[in-house]
Amino acid sequence: MEKSNHSARIQVTEFILLGLTNNPGLKAPLFVIFLIIYLVTLMGNLGMVILTHVDSKLHTPMYFFLRHLSITDLGYSTVIGPKMMVNFVMQQNIISYTGCAVQLTFFEIFIITELFILSAMAYDRYVAICKPLLYVIIMAGKVRWGLVLVPYLYSLFVSLLLTVKLFTLSFCGSNIISYFYCDCVPLISLLCSDTHELELIILIFSGCNLLSSLLIVLVSYMFIFVAILRMNSKEGRSKAFSTCSSHLTVVVVFYGTLLFIYLQPKSSHTFEIDKMASVFYTLVIPMLNPLIYSLRNKEVKEALKRTLTQGLRIHT
Repeated sequence: MEKSNHSARIQVTEFILLGLTNNPGLKAPLFVIFLIIYLVTLMGNLGMVILTHVDSKLHTPMYFFLRHLSITDLGYSTVIGPKMMVNFVMQQNIISYTGCAVQLTFFEIFIITELFILSAMAYDRYVAICKPLLYVIIMAGKVRWGLVLVPYLYSLFVSLLLTVKLFTLSFCGSNIISYFYCDCVPLISLLCSDTHELELIILIFSGCNLLSSLLIVLVSYMFIFVAILRMNSKEGRSKAFSTCSSHLTVVVVFYGTLLFIYLQPKSSHTFEIDKMASVFYTLVIPMLNPLIYSLRNKEVKEALKRTLTQGLRIHT
């Protein structure tokens, strides 16, 4: 019996991504919408990376972290977006076995890193508001790089562990992924092997990553709000809050979406709901982040004006 089951299995060499919709009438409009979203994401995040690098007044810890937030936003949206848009113009969106593993690996690297960069940004705001006299010493160059490199290395380890563990298991004959990118949950449903150990590993790492990074954010902002309330000057309170408002907006949107996905009751947990939520945090949030920081941040707007003015002077 075991032998016949083994022989009935087909060696999977590629996967078919079903995408967001099978309705032919929706594919053209959705392609245009997501192409615009991706182009805005590309320009916004690349612009933020370049701006925070070339403008000397933005060479501060806060904008150092913002640059890496833009890199991670650009990273996972690029891993997902272009391949997803192929589904709108082709009858079958095929991704190779290796391509699927690579997509999953890089997506995990960027999304996990973003979690901890957001928590590093919260810690940075805590030090700036609660320990302003020690800010330059505490947030020295080595500390900043440590708060960025450790998440990158940790996320690399976790993503490789999950990907290798998943892709060394046996897939059944079906190679159809009911999703728009290679993610752990839809891939697990195609496995023939026992998945309990893999599911436990994913649950532990996902829970620890989300809760530990969120805890750092919550504790940092608890101290920040206490410090703001203790300020005697109304102008000081307003200035302190304005330095956190952009980051706080990004945190609420990003973590709110992730918590919506992971805290859903199992009875209402469907691929369709996951698809919509995943579209939001993989494609829409990376577009919103640079817009939030540019529209709500006076320093970024002034830096953009300076850079554009200097560019025009050079060309004229």
